[in-house]
Amino acid sequence: MTEQRHPDIEIYIKSRSVEQIETWLGTLGDVTRLNSKGLTHDYTVLMDGQLVPVMLHEKVAGKAWLSLWFKENLTPWAQDLGCAHAAATAMETQIRCVAAGWNDGDEPDEYWKVENGQQEKIIWRS
Repeated sequence: MTEQRHPDIEIYIKSRSVEQIETWLGTLGDVTRLNSKGLTHDYTVLMDGQLVPVMLHEKVAGKAWLSLWFKENLTPWAQDLGCAHAAATAMETQIRCVAAGWNDGDEPDEYWKVENGQQEKIIWRS
């Protein structure tokens, strides 16, 4: 059984700079910063011939966290958790992502915490 592909990918990155995240994005493909306004930065990343719109938002869920949102899932990962593992390994930091989809009955505060090659489900109330 294959994983259902999420329509977009969003991860939360702990204590990394915009520059460190941009460097990681550059390992995925050619990165172009379209604009920055305050704490929000918009990019495109050319992955396998597809332009993927990406938004980075600083200081979400407390000052230590940044949200990285691939607005269309034209990424190598079927779901957020795969991206979280790749980012956690590459940036050597904790990454969080939603544990379930956005279906009725899902726990909205249940997240995966990914760090040092390990994953665990947590309740994250920001």
